[in-house]
Amino acid sequence: MNKPRQYELITEFVMHNKDNFYRLAYSYVLSPEDALDIVQDAIHKAIKSDTLKDETAIKSWFYKIVVHTALDFLRRRKRVTVASDAELEFRDTGHEDHYRNLDLEKALNELPTDYRSVVVLRYFEDLKIEEVAEMLGLNVNTAKTRLYKALKLLRVEMEEVQIEEAP
Repeated sequence: MNKPRQYELITEFVMHNKDNFYRLAYSYVLSPEDALDIVQDAIHKAIKSDTLKDETAIKSWFYKIVVHTALDFLRRRKRVTVASDAELEFRDTGHEDHYRNLDLEKALNELPTDYRSVVVLRYFEDLKIEEVAEMLGLNVNTAKTRLYKALKLLRVEMEEVQIEEAP
């Protein structure tokens, strides 16, 4: 594919899906500023890249770039941020969050990155398990196993939250 056509295709695709990419990046870093940086870096990498050979594969191709950019960011930072309730209230922008269930969000964020990635891509980005596997460079059965284990861990965590909240 020639560079001008690829640039045009990427630009159009990003403009139509920018909220999804931001949400995906945010699910990894939990910071609005860092999520924007990740999306910007992913766009830059995509434009510089010559790896898009098939226009019909742009969705999985670009999602893979965003995921890998987020994972690279986390590796560079190597920090775990546990925010207190007071800090969360201080940082609250007054905008409604995409996640309505804070217990679920907390449980999701406590999952290991390998498990969280599979859950976010499958359920929050509504991708097929085959697409998730491709984006993460996994065998389909490995992706299914990670999804199963992640859901099991989430179920246990959510049951513990319900027990704690019971009167």
